[in-house]
Amino acid sequence: MTLDQGLAFGLMGVTIGLFLWGRFAYDAVALGALLAGVLIGVVPADKVFEGFADDVVVIVAAALVISHAVAKSGAVETIMRPLVPHLQGAALQVPVLAGCTMLLAMVTKNVGALAIMMPVALQLARRTGTPAAAMLMPMSFAAMVGGVVTLVGTAPNIIMARVRGELTGEPFRMFDYTPVGLGVCVVTLAFLAIGWRLLPGGRKGAASMEAAFQIGEYTIEARVPREGEAVGMTVAELEGLAEGDVKVSAILPAEGTGPATGELGSGVAPITAMPTAERRLEAGEGLLLRGEPEELERLVARAGLELDEDRAVPDDPESDADDQKVVEGVVTGESPLVGRTPAALTLRSRHGVSLLAVSRRGRQQIRESLSQLRLRTGDVVLLRGLAATMPDNLGELRVLPLAERGMALGRGRRSWIPLGVLAGAMLLVAFGLLPVGVAFFGAVVALLALRVMTTREAYEAVDWPVVVLLAALIPVSGAIQHTGGTDLLAGWLTTVVQGLPGMVALGVTMVLAMAVTPFLNNAATVLVMGPIAATLAKQLGLSPDPFLMAVALGAASDFLTPIGHQCNTLVMGPGGYRFGDYARLGLPLSVLVVLAGVPLIAFFWPLAPG
Repeated sequence: MTLDQGLAFGLMGVTIGLFLWGRFAYDAVALGALLAGVLIGVVPADKVFEGFADDVVVIVAAALVISHAVAKSGAVETIMRPLVPHLQGAALQVPVLAGCTMLLAMVTKNVGALAIMMPVALQLARRTGTPAAAMLMPMSFAAMVGGVVTLVGTAPNIIMARVRGELTGEPFRMFDYTPVGLGVCVVTLAFLAIGWRLLPGGRKGAASMEAAFQIGEYTIEARVPREGEAVGMTVAELEGLAEGDVKVSAILPAEGTGPATGELGSGVAPITAMPTAERRLEAGEGLLLRGEPEELERLVARAGLELDEDRAVPDDPESDADDQKVVEGVVTGESPLVGRTPAALTLRSRHGVSLLAVSRRGRQQIRESLSQLRLRTGDVVLLRGLAATMPDNLGELRVLPLAERGMALGRGRRSWIPLGVLAGAMLLVAFGLLPVGVAFFGAVVALLALRVMTTREAYEAVDWPVVVLLAALIPVSGAIQHTGGTDLLAGWLTTVVQGLPGMVALGVTMVLAMAVTPFLNNAATVLVMGPIAATLAKQLGLSPDPFLMAVALGAASDFLTPIGHQCNTLVMGPGGYRFGDYARLGLPLSVLVVLAGVPLIAFFWPLAPG
């Protein structure tokens, strides 16, 4: 072993040790390792920032943004809506939700697919009484396995494509992983359909801070567009779109049938009494809807309604959606809002905010237009305005902001555009018209240009610690290869598997990647293990491709702990899982993945060199 090899191994050993210790953030450890690599001379100074320009970093960041846009669009929820009422028991809910998550993970980042499907599972758990713990871990595992089917489904596949490109001159393409991945998916889904029973019963999800600030039901004012889907619907049909989670409190007269008053020009004509279920909605009528903010937003989107505030008062033409912020606050006793109406206060033009919704304690329901509602001390309001001036506006109005929560209301509409943009990017890559990095970068630009999401939302969607981790570890892991360390390790492994059948060597490689991943992080595992596996194959006189595939599949199959993969971490709190719960379901699944994955890889990627 040379001095440079010893230094490179020592650097990687210390880095892995710090990862295992867990005292410092992964990205901070990776940055420290990168700096140390330069100082000790194993990372050339002219290559220190190459990782930040690497395609894999762009692809991972873009996939996260696209996944967020798909989740925000609500398109998947719309597709699932006809199916949800028929899912009444865990025996049916688990395989269906796991299967849908798996399919979605094939075309977008696996953690994004899980985030999209989790609200559906939690909604089902609330309505049917099925423990969320029975559904969430199987969905997490299904997302991880579904991600191995395509290049962009999981970070290990993306990174391994880069590793193969460096080693052979040609990276793995979009669907090179598909034959093996589909076979593993079939085995995994069959196991999860019955294996969920291995999970302990009685687990309850941890209460979130958002739940601690659960205010109660809000009332919003929306209007039926003249060409909208809601025209002619009955009240019962409209409420049915929200599965009963939103109620119509009152129906306001159609525009032009009452006197215009105040800033919003809202009429104060007599309001219909509590509407009957058979009452049909007419074009132009206003609706007072009562429910949770998220459910209200879903109903407004599904029924094609328009928030009355949006229609009556256009946004400042010099500002865009990036500048807007929705804040939840309590009206204090000193507020000028107390005893006055938004219309009388000319809230938007004088104070720079608009009233989206009101939540009022007590049994009395709000049955008058929000523009004419006299606010009271203790009312909780949703206000929208410019992010830069919102603190000053709240101070002027003596409205006490609550702990910040992600409020969907008033921040976008649902559409099929994100799914269309994603499909377009996938097709461009599949037909070889664009590299995957360029295609996904272009998809993000298209989503921003089409105003599907704001630039602020795009930045917030990126998991920056993961991006920094990847960018910093690429040169560090490359140091082992450049100093000849991978050849050295491969020689040791060759001694271990020498004389054993190629299938056994392939299985050992996959098991080793699978065992290291929970502690090292799947991206780092691929960066370190990929070159070693390729060198091992060369020394055994075998093709490197099946060994690279084995590392990618093993690194993506992190089923044993909640810390190695974001999907497992994401479901830990909502599912109420403990550390040891993951091995109950994950250990037998890991064995099945090895038993199914090794022969599938050997079949589609022959061991004999081509």
